Amino acid sequence: MTDFVDWFKGIPLITRYWFAGSVALPLVERLGLISRLHLILWPGKILTKFQIWRPLTAALFFPTGFLWMVNLYFLYQYSTRLETSQFAGRPADYAFMLLFNWACVVGVGALLNRHVLMTALVMSALYVWAQLNKDAIVSFWFGTHFKACYLPWAILLFNYIVEGSFVSELIGNLVGHLYWFLMFRYPLEQGGHSFLSPPAFLYRLLPSRMAAGSGFGALPGRRPAQQQQGQGRHNWGQGLRLGDN
Repeated sequence: MTDFVDWFKGIPLITRYWFAGSVALPLVERLGLISRLHLILWPGKILTKFQIWRPLTAALFFPTGFLWMVNLYFLYQYSTRLETSQFAGRPADYAFMLLFNWACVVGVGALLNRHVLMTALVMSALYVWAQLNKDAIVSFWFGTHFKACYLPWAILLFNYIVEGSFVSELIGNLVGHLYWFLMFRYPLEQGGHSFLSPPAFLYRLLPSRMAAGSGFGALPGRRPAQQQQGQGRHNWGQGLRLGDN
């Protein structure tokens, strides 16, 4: 039990709360303590019944099962990597990224009548990681290897083959691309105006702290040579460097 508590406390702050909510809410529904009909995105209920919790619970809820565990794996792996690398020491900036992605996912989900949004939100974070680490080599099913920038699309294709649907993955990829373009690509590579900036209250709530080796704002192709040499081979994001056992 102590090992589990230590592991849980070791998860970065924002990822820890996101992960905990995504575990607890489906389990509560699984135990029959609450109906999923009270958790899913239902715009009519929000507007007429003022059930304002639905956009949040829809992003945390997913029916328990194999795909739920896969989502939790992706959430833990890639959210942790973002929060401890590109966003290291900047919890407000990372929280703002998730809030932006969440708002976009909820908006698109409402338009497309999508009731469960966990996959889309997780994929949006995974997409951002993949773009900021696009030259890293990742391993996928059946021993395939390719650059990280293709990982979100490989997951989309795989889920389409297995489940016959790719809408949630596509929403997540497009939302992640929108954030990455507005926050990194356009202002840093093309010299454009930065459209995204966290509000001041987030910095007061989650003050920045110094973090050695923080890569926040670093774009693929603009990283120092030493950091590029540290790019590794990943087993679905395990972070194993080439040549490691």
